[in-house]
Amino acid sequence: MKSNEQSALPTDVYLSFVSSLYSHRQTLLIGMLSHVVTFMLAFAKTVDFFYFGSAIAVALIWSVRTIGMRQFDRENLAALDDNGIRRWENRYNIGGVCTTFTLGIACGYSILVSRDAFAELACISVTLGSMVSLVGRNYGSARAVVIMSLAACGPIIVGLLGVMDGFMALLAILMAPFILTTWTMARGVRENLHKNVLAAREISTIAGRFDLALNNMPHGLFMLDADSRIQVANRRACELLNLGDQARLKDCHLDAVLRYGVRHTFLEQDQAKQVLRQLGQLVHGEQSRALIPFSDNLFLEFSANRRAEGGVVLIFEDVTARVRAEKKILQMVRFDTLTGLPNRDYFGELVGNALAEHRRGGQIGFMVLDVAEFKHVNDTRGHVVGDRLLCAISQRLKKLAGDAAIAARLMGDEFVLFFPDEANRRELEERMRAVHAQMRGAYEINGFTFNISMSAGYVIADSTDFRLEDMQIKADLALFESKSRDKGSCTAFEEQMDANYLDRQKLKADLREAVETGGLSAVYQPMFLADGSRIECCEALARWTHRERGPVAPTVFIQLAEEIGVVSDITRFMLRQACLDCLTWPKHIAVSVNLSVLDLHDGTIVSTVMDTLHGTGLDPSRLHLEVTESCLMEEAAKVQTILQELRARGITIAIDDFGTGYSSLSYLDALPLDLIKIDRSFVRNIREDARRFKLLRGTVNLSRELGLKIVIEGVETRDQLALINEYKCADLVQGYVFAAPMSSVSIESLSETLAKKIVAPKRRTRRTA
Repeated sequence: MKSNEQSALPTDVYLSFVSSLYSHRQTLLIGMLSHVVTFMLAFAKTVDFFYFGSAIAVALIWSVRTIGMRQFDRENLAALDDNGIRRWENRYNIGGVCTTFTLGIACGYSILVSRDAFAELACISVTLGSMVSLVGRNYGSARAVVIMSLAACGPIIVGLLGVMDGFMALLAILMAPFILTTWTMARGVRENLHKNVLAAREISTIAGRFDLALNNMPHGLFMLDADSRIQVANRRACELLNLGDQARLKDCHLDAVLRYGVRHTFLEQDQAKQVLRQLGQLVHGEQSRALIPFSDNLFLEFSANRRAEGGVVLIFEDVTARVRAEKKILQMVRFDTLTGLPNRDYFGELVGNALAEHRRGGQIGFMVLDVAEFKHVNDTRGHVVGDRLLCAISQRLKKLAGDAAIAARLMGDEFVLFFPDEANRRELEERMRAVHAQMRGAYEINGFTFNISMSAGYVIADSTDFRLEDMQIKADLALFESKSRDKGSCTAFEEQMDANYLDRQKLKADLREAVETGGLSAVYQPMFLADGSRIECCEALARWTHRERGPVAPTVFIQLAEEIGVVSDITRFMLRQACLDCLTWPKHIAVSVNLSVLDLHDGTIVSTVMDTLHGTGLDPSRLHLEVTESCLMEEAAKVQTILQELRARGITIAIDDFGTGYSSLSYLDALPLDLIKIDRSFVRNIREDARRFKLLRGTVNLSRELGLKIVIEGVETRDQLALINEYKCADLVQGYVFAAPMSSVSIESLSETLAKKIVAPKRRTRRTA
């Protein structure tokens, strides 16, 4: 049976241990001869043929074991698996046990039967002597030492006990520690050898991997000692420097090796001296990195790292391709590859040069132009046509700029103009507006005519106050104002724009802080049964009260949240707060939370919702999630899958503000919806506008045919409510006619008040009866 120790050995280690059993066979011969001689002496002394038979038995066993060892020599060891190795181990152990058992039987016989003092002493001495060598001979088998020790000592113990003498019995007992010590020694030898074998194998493996990695790395490498003699060189180093066989380089001085390599390159004598000088500086620590040209077709970059014990490691690589690419890049770096105009960086350099040439002062102008609706050109006519349109715009801009201004392309469809020196501010502004006006108009590209308008923002300043970064920021602010007011217009920078921009940036920072520190709060607008008798659900609404500005409108801070990317953080806050507050309300009241477009495009929204429900303990059936139609414009299939998964978890799905934006009745059938919230625009003036009311009733009837519950939002007057209830248009009503948004505590209080109003009439009815 396979032992636990043996099963833990790797096959190659196991084989090496078993092979050790079949080595050093001369010790077996010497042992056999000593055993035979001992038994023959005992036979001569006692004339007892048992000892003669024991001698013959030992000789026969040795002969059989010798034959087995020769068979082991002929065995294909590489093909053996664990089972095959174990068979050879067992075969060896059987032979060893037969020998030691024969010795033990002879000892027991001499003690119990022969009772000859010489025979006893001779047999026990040779047996215990064999036991001493048992450890060194049989450490390769975990079982051999134990089995052979028991086979040899067992009969001795039986013989000592059979004499029926107290002192002999004590000797028998003392045999047990002897067996245990022998086994412990063998185990210790085996464990140490096992560790050494594994360590040697690991070292060999690491060395092989290191050598493989070293010779397959794309860099050349020299490891030098403190005397600059090469200790290690890899194959790539020899290839790059034409040094031949790397084995010849060991212990060679670096100077001699490099001189040999230089003679086999295309370097002239002066170049060779320069290369050797630079490498000498690296070796001596005067430089840590150097780019060395060996020829026009070979550039090597060397780096040096000092070793703690002295010496240095030189690593170098062929950077010829990189050097060529850098030269090519240097030729292209100043100009935009598409339009041929200066790019942003070179534009800054040109502006600096122009300012240096005009030191006498004056007005300078900085103008940013943006092609309006350029994305539409790419989308409808393709990027090739779009690129050609940019080239045509660039050519016109370059022509209009002439020598009086510097034109450049910033990025995409944005261009910039710099007017370096004007004495008259009004004339400079007129020129800038004239350029903007002439940039607009028709462009003929590939048979298509494009009527292009351009938004522009500009700033005029004194040349002594000019800072490129500041001017660009101000021009961008003016451009932003142009886009906000009227696309295609041209706007001059005003100081108020800067203030507005800084104010908006501060508000963004305050909002981020409020989100991170829990500065937002939640209010709830109830959704009532159509008769107003009970609250069924409450919509959670985010509120932000700024510490200085007071309440900030949701339309303002939600847009800011989208710009700075914290909408999902607000959603997580609202989810958790709404679930916690809902737990304090009567169990029939649910809570509704809005999801944004970003939430539905985030793959973690399902886990976020479920983690919140699990963390707060709210039943999923009490949570409603509202999505707007705009959420379905992009990645509709992904959104549908997310909503289906949420609905499958027991959460109610509602479509909010239905009837606004890109309304489509197909959503009502395709999406996993439970509830439709009809926008307030359907309710406005429904008493006076019969057409609007018919549209409302049609939407309601269609939704009910699809099994959807109806919530009508924005009901503000009793007249609107009466008309809605008259035609049974709503399952739930949300609006100021019943309640404005309120705190969680107010929801609980209002619900209790409504419940009392229902209970009171019932009591009066009972008393009357």
